[in-house]
Amino acid sequence: TETGPTGTTVIRRIFDLARAYPWHLLAACSFASITAAISVLIPKFLGQGVDEAFTLFNEGNYQSAEIRSMLLRTATIVLIVAALRGSTGFVYMFLGETLSQRVANRLRMLFFDKLQVLSFSFHDRVHTGQLMSRGLSDIEGVRMFVQQGLVQVFRVLFTVICAGFFMVLIDLQLALLSLIFVPFMTYNSARLRLKLRSIWLQIQNTLGELTTTMQENLAGVRVVRSFSAQKYEEQKFDVTAREVLELRMDAARSQARRGGAISFTFIFAWAIVIWFGGLKAIAGEISIGELTQFFFYLALLRMPVRMLLGIINATARATSAGGRVFEVIDIPSDIRSKDRAKPIKVTDGVLKFENVSFSYGDVKALKNVSFEARKDHTIGIVGAPGSGKSSVANLAPRFYDPEEGRITIDGVDLRDVTVASIRDAVGTVEQDPFLFDGSIRDNIRYGDVNASDEKVIAAATIAQIHEFIETLPEGYDAELGERGVGLSGGQRQRVAIARTLLTDSPILIFDDSTSSVDAGTDARIRLALKELTRGQTTLIIAHRLSSLRHAEEIIVLDNGEVSERGTHDELVEHGGRYSELWELQRGDMGVAEE
Repeated sequence: TETGPTGTTVIRRIFDLARAYPWHLLAACSFASITAAISVLIPKFLGQGVDEAFTLFNEGNYQSAEIRSMLLRTATIVLIVAALRGSTGFVYMFLGETLSQRVANRLRMLFFDKLQVLSFSFHDRVHTGQLMSRGLSDIEGVRMFVQQGLVQVFRVLFTVICAGFFMVLIDLQLALLSLIFVPFMTYNSARLRLKLRSIWLQIQNTLGELTTTMQENLAGVRVVRSFSAQKYEEQKFDVTAREVLELRMDAARSQARRGGAISFTFIFAWAIVIWFGGLKAIAGEISIGELTQFFFYLALLRMPVRMLLGIINATARATSAGGRVFEVIDIPSDIRSKDRAKPIKVTDGVLKFENVSFSYGDVKALKNVSFEARKDHTIGIVGAPGSGKSSVANLAPRFYDPEEGRITIDGVDLRDVTVASIRDAVGTVEQDPFLFDGSIRDNIRYGDVNASDEKVIAAATIAQIHEFIETLPEGYDAELGERGVGLSGGQRQRVAIARTLLTDSPILIFDDSTSSVDAGTDARIRLALKELTRGQTTLIIAHRLSSLRHAEEIIVLDNGEVSERGTHDELVEHGGRYSELWELQRGDMGVAEE
């Protein structure tokens, strides 16, 4: 994929997402600021209490009820303020978490919606594991920034500003000396953010590789077990997992080193206050209570310093993680509807390829392919593996666009109408169909979620799967498991055929969709389809030539080019490649002519 947006752009876009929830954002930031302001009051009251106590002590009233009353009053005020700070702190943390979850959910939906419209060529290039990592781990990094960075920064700023203001009111010179660590902290923080952003980008990329390895291992678990390759897979996973561990340790070391340096500078500033502040107190320039306030303010500033390190880490992770998410969201889809494109209206159902050429990268799949499929005129396509058969099936529903030539339905170029209307008009059954984890009924209804049980059963009957479903204890409510693992290859194909038939698309494409079905069942499916698809345009791609004997026209592809075309009988008599395949299959499979 292309280079993602800059760190500043990523933070701005995350903030724009947060602004979509203005009341949550405003309330969270307001309560964070209020919590900071209340925190600064505690040193003020403590300092005043110390001064009053010293005054009474110097007056010889240290055993009087007055001093005990003053101490109780000070303690009560501090407790009330602390309770108030705890209450506002709870509210701002809750609102911050709520805001972060909403922003993460919004970003997750934007990311998922984008994946639904990106072209097949994009999915051909990018590993599923990388996309899963971006959709889960990276978005979680953005969520943590909203909670720990975007909202927390207001508390840090208000704490520093309010504490600094009260310190200046007490003594300007001492305030400047005590804040000597701020420039150093700012410099180190900037360097730390840049360092961590680079590390987190490597971590997110490596996590994507780790997810890819796990996803491939789980998807191919039967192959792994068949070849006893568990140790090899464990070692492969361990290498990437260790790389993630080392990168995380590097991030922790960088944060710890910078944090240690900042903490040392902070303690150094505290020592300056002890020395110069003590001299000023002895000289009577400031009171003991004011010096006490200074120490409490410095202690209070230690919290923002620690929080700042967390904010820097969250910001660095968000810029790298958010950049990877926005990178996908910003990718323009190769297959999209033109502005003001209208849905296609299928009348005659004529699907036409006109001198179509197409490549997968540098690999040429089709070269100047032309044919016309129309109602009640079944087109069959055959050819060796890699001859371009499936490319025809992928181009007709506009999963890809041709490099040269054009594809039309009723004379209308597919690039001039909406993509959704094309997918509604062209129903496709693939050789290796994907079934979802759920019931058989839900999988058949996937193309029409409102279809009645009668229509579901009718489609299953045509696909020759109804009788098998009836033998199951739960019938159509039987759960299939992941990828339809509960069914055989032929049964999955027949469920997929029923699913496509339910869409009632005017153009149907069967891409070797009965390759895993026995010859007898295949013949029954074809016979039922022939009756059902009267008035529909049908394109059948098949390896079993007997499936195409009754097609009105058969096209033979060889290296992406049309090498022969005609009816079954014409091609057999021609004595070309089709005739050779026919004789070979008759000999191997014992196909009897009807």
